[in-house]
Amino acid sequence: MTFPAIDSTAVRWSVPRESVATVLAERPLLIMMHGYGSNEGDLFSLGQYLPEQFVIASLRAPLTAGPGNAWFAIDYDAENDTLRRDINEVTASTHRLIEWIDELDAEVGGLGDVALLGFSQGGVMLTQLFRHQPERFIAGVFFASFAVDDTTEGAAERDQALADVKPPLFWGRDPQDPVITPNLIDFTRRWLPEHFDVEAKLYAHVGHSLSLEEIEDAAAFLRRNVTG
Repeated sequence: MTFPAIDSTAVRWSVPRESVATVLAERPLLIMMHGYGSNEGDLFSLGQYLPEQFVIASLRAPLTAGPGNAWFAIDYDAENDTLRRDINEVTASTHRLIEWIDELDAEVGGLGDVALLGFSQGGVMLTQLFRHQPERFIAGVFFASFAVDDTTEGAAERDQALADVKPPLFWGRDPQDPVITPNLIDFTRRWLPEHFDVEAKLYAHVGHSLSLEEIEDAAAFLRRNVTG
């Protein structure tokens, strides 16, 4: 099947849509990517806690999933206690995100600094964007998420290119997160530090969610690494 494109009309912006091109000529962009079964409104309210210099674009994932949307299909494998997904579908979704960013870049006449923020499944997309274009994004915020083992053609070369850049990444999670299974965390704990300059913090009793402390820590990270 043809993988759906990002719906540009569904993007939630922190500035009026008609002024996006003008404002992005002078301010950094923060792209938000929600989790499985959610939508573009889920993370948008975090903007009130983040550096005010950002122009925020909160995207809607292209696939329908339950009451919301998804970046790629997943199902729970009880025998192996893990979340299964098709890496080819993850890659197709990544390409759609890049196409959307390319279109915005052309509209603006050249984007400046671009940071990424992803929660859960949206965090997977964050790592994939960095893998495919490691020098395009200045920093990332990775909430309650995991990295995937990319076995597609050219993956080793892409990962090496990312490791050469090692962009800054904030990783926040609850060690008892009931959704992200232990084997996914084990892989992520090994893979992330090899490819990013990681600032990792644990938050107890948060579950598969966010706390105000975690959000404030992420905001401080973005100020240090993006907005100054």
